[in-house]
Amino acid sequence: MALPTADPHAPQSARTAAVIEALRAEGLEPEHSARRLAEYSYDASNYRVVPAAVLFPRTEQEIATALSVCHRLGVPATARGGGTSMAGNSVGEGVVLDLSRHMHAVLDIDEGARTATAEAGLVLTALRAAVHEATGKRLTFAPDPSSQTRACLGGAVGNDACGNHSVRYGRTADHVVELRLVTSDGLRITASRTGIVPTDPADGEASARAEHLSAELRGLAADHLAAIRMELATIPRQVSGYHLKHLLPEEGFDVARALVGSEGTCAVITAVTVSLVTESARTSMIIAGYADIVDAARDVPLLLPHRPTAIEGVDEVIVATMRQRRGADSVADLPDGRAWLFIEIDEADESPDARAAALEAALRADGHAVDLRIVHDGAERADLWRVREDGAGLSSRLVDPETGEVTYTWPGWEDAAVRPESLADYLAEFRELLDAHGLTGVMYGHFGAGCMHIRINFDLRTPHGRTVLRAFCTDAAHLVVKYGGSLSGEHGDGRARSELLPIMYSSEMLTAFERFAAIWDPSGILAPGGLRATRPMDADLALADIEIHPVQSCIGIGRCRTHAGGVMCPSYRATGDEKDSTRGRARVLQEFVRGEAPAGPSAPDVSESLDLCLACKACSSDCPTGVDMATYKSEFLHQRFARRIRPRVHYTLGMLPTWLRVTPYVAGLLNRVVATRAGRVGARLCGLAQGRVLPEFASASALRSELRRVPENVDLSGRSTGPVDAVLFLDSFTRGLRPEVAGAAARVLGGMHTAVTCSSRHCCGLTQITTGRRDAARKTLRRTARYLDGLGGDAPIIVVEPSCAATLREELPRLVTDDAVGTVEADRAARVAARVRSVAVHLGSMAAQGTVPDWPSGTAPSSVVVQTHCHEYATFGNRVQRVVLAALGVGSVVEATGCCGVAGDFGFTAGHEGVADAVAQQALAPALRAHADAPVLTDGFSCAAAVRQLAAADATTRGAEGPARRGRHLLELLDPDPSIDRSNGASASRPNPGGTS
Repeated sequence: MALPTADPHAPQSARTAAVIEALRAEGLEPEHSARRLAEYSYDASNYRVVPAAVLFPRTEQEIATALSVCHRLGVPATARGGGTSMAGNSVGEGVVLDLSRHMHAVLDIDEGARTATAEAGLVLTALRAAVHEATGKRLTFAPDPSSQTRACLGGAVGNDACGNHSVRYGRTADHVVELRLVTSDGLRITASRTGIVPTDPADGEASARAEHLSAELRGLAADHLAAIRMELATIPRQVSGYHLKHLLPEEGFDVARALVGSEGTCAVITAVTVSLVTESARTSMIIAGYADIVDAARDVPLLLPHRPTAIEGVDEVIVATMRQRRGADSVADLPDGRAWLFIEIDEADESPDARAAALEAALRADGHAVDLRIVHDGAERADLWRVREDGAGLSSRLVDPETGEVTYTWPGWEDAAVRPESLADYLAEFRELLDAHGLTGVMYGHFGAGCMHIRINFDLRTPHGRTVLRAFCTDAAHLVVKYGGSLSGEHGDGRARSELLPIMYSSEMLTAFERFAAIWDPSGILAPGGLRATRPMDADLALADIEIHPVQSCIGIGRCRTHAGGVMCPSYRATGDEKDSTRGRARVLQEFVRGEAPAGPSAPDVSESLDLCLACKACSSDCPTGVDMATYKSEFLHQRFARRIRPRVHYTLGMLPTWLRVTPYVAGLLNRVVATRAGRVGARLCGLAQGRVLPEFASASALRSELRRVPENVDLSGRSTGPVDAVLFLDSFTRGLRPEVAGAAARVLGGMHTAVTCSSRHCCGLTQITTGRRDAARKTLRRTARYLDGLGGDAPIIVVEPSCAATLREELPRLVTDDAVGTVEADRAARVAARVRSVAVHLGSMAAQGTVPDWPSGTAPSSVVVQTHCHEYATFGNRVQRVVLAALGVGSVVEATGCCGVAGDFGFTAGHEGVADAVAQQALAPALRAHADAPVLTDGFSCAAAVRQLAAADATTRGAEGPARRGRHLLELLDPDPSIDRSNGASASRPNPGGTS
């Protein structure tokens, strides 16, 4: 069969078709839908480059085959891992090879040799976890860039990444032992610390290529020996350009390290062997506060002789932004100052506490700090490190601590490095340069290594703004060269800075760089646009001449691609597909709003992208840039189904509060029907998923029975005219599906407050919002706000269902706006929203004032498993449940940090079963298995439904209660007069056989 060929002068569409046909002819599966190309047209940089196709290789041989095809057809190829490059190294025309999806195996860990070998698509934290497990935490992999929870090993090598502890452990280049490579024409070779060999010794063609490459590289080093020694070996952090000094005789012809930082332009890295270091058994941290960031930099030379493991700096605006976005308690107490250094000390010849004390004394005697604090608590240190690690995202949308004004900043000059002893003077001049160009920048980074990450408020949308970008970056390059530094410190040059390399290097060195790359890839097909075939820094900008839109808040840093920590993004954690990440969805929407995606709100690519979004809202909190995909999805559904027939589930689950007005009067009949075969068929016809345990509808008599047993100071009519100190909001889900929670709420709050009034006839419109019926939701919220504003004065409104509390707190003022309904109603909505609290927030607030309810059994449970509702997590903070339970005296709080999988209507909707079940297995199911006898706290109805589903389907999660294990609201655990006696601090379960559909 003849192999497809491509005319290099043919139109792009013809070349694209030819390469896709050729890849398929080789048994590969390239993807090229508009949706897939949108997902891979961006990384974390300022650039947008649309590829021809995306490939997800499973083996090294598939990579070799793909590159052979690209080489033959003259089609560019760009390798990609986590897609977190800030310099544009992860985007490219032609074929993008995503190694992160399948090529992430740990191949070997040798504790004796202190090495680990893994495939290039393995996430750095996964590599570190594997090393810890294999060595009993005696060894670790040292480089820890802030993107380590999603950045991959191959990318760390490609950019020469470092991280928070680079002052002690250096860069990735200092830890690379061996690289397994595929050349641009598909040959498999291995580069080591002493040369190049074929990966398969029996591969004659690869053997010949290895010999040829070795000879050419030795010749290159010999021809430019003096220049390499004079220009490269004297730069302490030489990341810009190629690392040719490792080819010198005194370096032992270290080809592996010479390839580190080559940004994918020489070969595709498929696997890496790295050296390991001893894990610090104990550490201590000092936080030093300074008047400004320059003063902080002046203390770095004072700190370095104390051999700290980390010296990281952050600006006050990052801290203010995190507190504003995630709550005041999201950042631990910091010492006074407007900038801070995070200084970590480990064990050496004395304890870290003693070393920290000595360092503190030195700072107080000779430093510039205005205040100091030693942090001993490990959890608090972890929270502080998160502030630093989220710097790139947090600094993209900055909130001024004094004015509240938001400033948008961008990469472009975010990675320069100078000698640490020159850092303060460099930063002082750098600030003058910013002022001269009318720009503002926020500064953070690896102060101990002199590597600064500075995001700047460039205007990338207008021609004038792009002119300023070019002028500033050119001047900045001259400034960093003046201080003997490097244009890039760990992010690589890429499309952002490669054009500026002539400012840093001589013409001879630039010639040597080009020769080095050409030796490896003569055809120049690998990763063009950056170090090779360099594009102008102001070309291919994603925002050039594009209007502002909320979906552009995603800047691609990829925290949504993590597999642990926080909640975002549960669907990506279930599938491992970029399509199902918050970032992937945002990129598709960005293409849609710029007019590049198929037109119209019914576009199938956008619908497919959003289908598996659980609308959990975790991204609105966990994403450092505050992307709120649930809101974007709601708006898209609103546009798509305007005056159109909707999916069946929109009329069933999407209108559940409406149906719950009727179901109490026919509950017995409905529950019996649902349990039959006909009922299960009917559920499927209504768009409900198969194999789900459906909730039992509550009868009107059950709700009346619960509410009869409430204290006299609780007014259930909601018409109280006297003073009250609490308003209880009984939402639709609680009234219609959990009457025992309604009764518990009235009894617990009645026992804590002097007078309580109750709202039990209104709705928050949540299901209308999630199904995109935003006009209907606005009407619902207007009615509810009108009622609540006249009820209880300024008393807090305690909402039993946390998702409803979050909706009233956030969506009420978002939908009932001045523009939509006028000032009077908008002000009313804002007043009501400010009063809204979830139960956990309210009980925590009362506990802080010294008022706590008694446990019915007299003592608190020794341990509780908590599944915090995602909406409560996102709106009221990730600590609310932990804080209130600790205040109530619970000994051990086990948090199942993650989504439960039900997420409102998602888990009950046909077609979502597999993802819903996989999400439940991420955190909730393991917590249930590990704590079989502990009460399960699920304030959210969805979370309770997930526990019921797991108990019915998975015997390992049942514990002592067996298939009847269920989640309980905190108010049930505190209920002084439950309908059925309880034991072990767990509330009773009314009969609820449910049914499977």
